[in-house]
Amino acid sequence: MRSLKRSDLPQLKRILDATGAFTVTEVDCAMELLGIVLDDPDQKDYLVTVAESEAGVTGYILYGPVPLTEGNFDLYWIATDPAVQGQGVGRELMAYAEADVQSRGARLICLETSSQGGYERTRLFYERAGYVEESRIRDFYRVGDDRITYIKRFSKKEKN
Repeated sequence: MRSLKRSDLPQLKRILDATGAFTVTEVDCAMELLGIVLDDPDQKDYLVTVAESEAGVTGYILYGPVPLTEGNFDLYWIATDPAVQGQGVGRELMAYAEADVQSRGARLICLETSSQGGYERTRLFYERAGYVEESRIRDFYRVGDDRITYIKRFSKKEKN
């Protein structure tokens, strides 16, 4: 696990495209957020962690604090190379981000996803990682495509 580098962008775009899970517009949005992280090192909205093996970049996760909240974080993007899916890269990225946000005082982390069939594997991944469906907005993205919000709460350690 390491920080994002500009040289990662082509590999990350390839991964986003290769998953088949994201539309062209969604990939463009993901790439725009990565650009914000690289172009504005003082920004505090987005944190990115990249997974890498000897073969190169295998995935990434982008998350950040929710403005005007106390201890809430959003997970915006997670993607792993289809060649390594099922090998624990996604779980490692998720565990890294969860440990990081907890070190920053997180009490909960939220993420949203689509109800479409193409996201079934993604929803199962979140549920296996301990996330629970907190809400559903019907027809949010388009008719027949609900927004599902998952959350994971962290217990705060007692201060003595």
